[in-house]
Amino acid sequence: GAQLPPVDFDQLRADLRATHGHAISDADLMSAVMYPKVFDDFQKHVAKYGDVSILPTRAFIEPLEAGEEIDITIEKGKHLLVKFLGVGSLDVHTGSREVYFELNGFPRSVKVHDAHTDHVVVKRPKADPTNDAQVAASMPGVVVEVKAKVGDAVEPGDPLVVLSAMKMETVVSATIPGTVEALHVHIGDDLQAGDLLVDITPAEIDD
Repeated sequence: GAQLPPVDFDQLRADLRATHGHAISDADLMSAVMYPKVFDDFQKHVAKYGDVSILPTRAFIEPLEAGEEIDITIEKGKHLLVKFLGVGSLDVHTGSREVYFELNGFPRSVKVHDAHTDHVVVKRPKADPTNDAQVAASMPGVVVEVKAKVGDAVEPGDPLVVLSAMKMETVVSATIPGTVEALHVHIGDDLQAGDLLVDITPAEIDD
């Protein structure tokens, strides 16, 4: 320790709090000093999955068998009974499977990405629903026509992209005036609802 450079613990604690978004305990601080990468990886894991330390060790290490039930204590006197029921078929569009289970006797399901699938899944950016300049797919479907090109001036209601699903076609139109800044799809692309289709640079409004 005598050969290591000095550490500003107050500054490091502040930096860690800003990075990870929560209070940093003394144990966290020492872990970050001695094992910075391990601590960073651990914090990312907790941010993604939550506190998995409450799970039974075997259930964390290997999958549950169908019909197997575990008891999870989330705090003193509060338990969750989770019974694994089964896994659905692969959704080739999203690369996910629906996992079925019971939570305290009530049926539940959640979609989980299948990391072992051989299917190539195209991950598309999602449009920000609060940003009218980002035009999203209104439903799942296949792009059958792209009516706009980069640089086009558009007005509300102008058609941008045509989607087809269940033998029905839907025209996705501009909702604001502006100029097409970017196109994110091509004919034949298979889309999900909310996928980003077009970026529009809003027109300047004269005062």
